[in-house]
Amino acid sequence: MPDQSMPVTAAVPQALAALEDRVRRDLALIDYPAHSWVPPRHAAGEPVLDVAIVGGGQGGLATAFGLLRRKIGNIAVFDRSEAGREGPWVTFARMLTLRTPKHVTGPDLGVPSLTPRAWFEAAHGADAWDALGKISRQDWQAYLGWYRRMLDLPVHNGTAVTAVVPERHDGADLLRLTLDGPEGRRTRLARKVVLATGIDGSGAWHVPGFIRDAVPPERHAHTSAEIDFARLRGRRIGVLGAGASAFDNAATALEAGAASVTLCLRRPELPRINPYRWMENAGFLGHFAELPDLVRWRFMRHIFELNQPPPQETFWRCRRHGHFALRTGCPWDGARMDGDEIVIATPAGELRFDQLIVGTGYQIDLRLRPELDHFAADIALWRDRFTPPADEVHALLGSHPYLGEAFQFLERIPGGAPHLRHIHNFTFGATPSMGLSGASISGMRYGVDRLVSGLSRTLFLEDAGLHLDSLRRYDTPELVSLDPPHD
Repeated sequence: MPDQSMPVTAAVPQALAALEDRVRRDLALIDYPAHSWVPPRHAAGEPVLDVAIVGGGQGGLATAFGLLRRKIGNIAVFDRSEAGREGPWVTFARMLTLRTPKHVTGPDLGVPSLTPRAWFEAAHGADAWDALGKISRQDWQAYLGWYRRMLDLPVHNGTAVTAVVPERHDGADLLRLTLDGPEGRRTRLARKVVLATGIDGSGAWHVPGFIRDAVPPERHAHTSAEIDFARLRGRRIGVLGAGASAFDNAATALEAGAASVTLCLRRPELPRINPYRWMENAGFLGHFAELPDLVRWRFMRHIFELNQPPPQETFWRCRRHGHFALRTGCPWDGARMDGDEIVIATPAGELRFDQLIVGTGYQIDLRLRPELDHFAADIALWRDRFTPPADEVHALLGSHPYLGEAFQFLERIPGGAPHLRHIHNFTFGATPSMGLSGASISGMRYGVDRLVSGLSRTLFLEDAGLHLDSLRRYDTPELVSLDPPHD
């Protein structure tokens, strides 16, 4: 079995070359209709993108491929990271492998030669696949890099989208994106915008205020931050949180030589059941978004209350160390500095640490997203559109955006912000509305299809008059001769 903690280089280059030939052949076989169809648009002489995608990770790449398959080619993908460092996989993700089963599909959009398995077997051999438990995060990033190159996706790296502002041109709602990148600050107009900005894309990573206020910034870090684990050698580490990322960071600190790691969670017991595994069925993935609001609310309330436990191998990665301690029923109620020590108040007494790692996830708050600053207050949230029964209230669920059938934002006040229907939220914040789809590998195959179908539909409907004019001008004869055939 290959070492899953390290990326594996292409061991079978001939097999990989053969796979790439097969990809090109497969795409050629299904390339129907084979011509673009969206009329080009300009505003005051400026070219307008049909779709701008913010985020070049797995969701943004798959969305771009889905649009290109539908012959919507006037698109661009913008990502603030350098090439090969999009998303979490080789930046702040600290698991050894993905948490999803190895046979998961998604970015391939149903093309067998583009599946993770096809790439892995070509790069490392079929025996390596058979021996594999789960795909390493480094191999997943390598797969995404190959996928992007193979499909020649139009990604602009090192380019941050810092603002999206609506503009009206010739009776049409357009969106102007402010871009900060290698060419300096510039802008682009687009008809549609897809936000594929990941887990925190509908808010921000969260560190409790009592930690931020009392503990110097160099002495605490969120699990999503860059952490110099070598600096933690010989130190006492306190970790807050029960999620998989908290355990991943605890394990990384232990492996880096921390003197001790104490992981604390408020729940009296560590969650054991992973609802994500239940959700991985075609019925839920394909049709959850079509359920009535009350039913969707009840599904998500139960899922949120179950929470997601660490995978078994992740727990064992911590538990094998004798200087790892797990404290359940141990919320952190306060923090202070006592000389050089960090003192954490808990119901069971004080704990003392040299460094804190905070695995408290993210908060859902669209106002925290700079690209949404201009109109965040106009976006409908679940609490604006749905009132649950009194005994089923859930504040976190209510703070999520209430999305339309193709992930588009809806107006909090009908008629107040018509441009919102052109902005599609393909992030983890879409989960209560759309199910497991936005930033999740497991739901990508179904989510991308729904998103791309919605984009394609609205682009066609908005241009229906232009297409009718095109039909009326169409004069290419198919019957070119009334003479007898020449045998």
